[in-house]
Amino acid sequence: MSESQTGPLGPASPFFIVNDVPRALAFYQDQLGFEVRYAGPAEPPFFGLVGRGSAQICLKAVDPEVGPLPNVLRHPWAFWDAFLYCPDPEAMQRELRHRGTELHRELQVRDDGLHGFEVADADGYVLFFGCPV
Repeated sequence: MSESQTGPLGPASPFFIVNDVPRALAFYQDQLGFEVRYAGPAEPPFFGLVGRGSAQICLKAVDPEVGPLPNVLRHPWAFWDAFLYCPDPEAMQRELRHRGTELHRELQVRDDGLHGFEVADADGYVLFFGCPV
């Protein structure tokens, strides 16, 4: 079946295992300007969905013995856990600095032709905000 028969797919949403869903939700909301699109069950939530524009990230607390495992801990060449397309990384970096967000890696043009910066979330997952040059 071709795309013309099924329709285009929407944006993909990474799924991060976190230690504490309320803490993770607060980080994405306060530090990155995401909205909490879902959190459940009510007390305490063990699953959340945050988003900004068409970017979304699923957050789930599985078990105290199953913690986060950011890609960079698996292999040093696996820099990011999520690539968030951002057409104006300079403006996004200014906004996040204004929010008091600490950057993992400053704005730069990388050797691979991408222009952007990195933020590590509350559980160590690294997000790249940027676009091709």
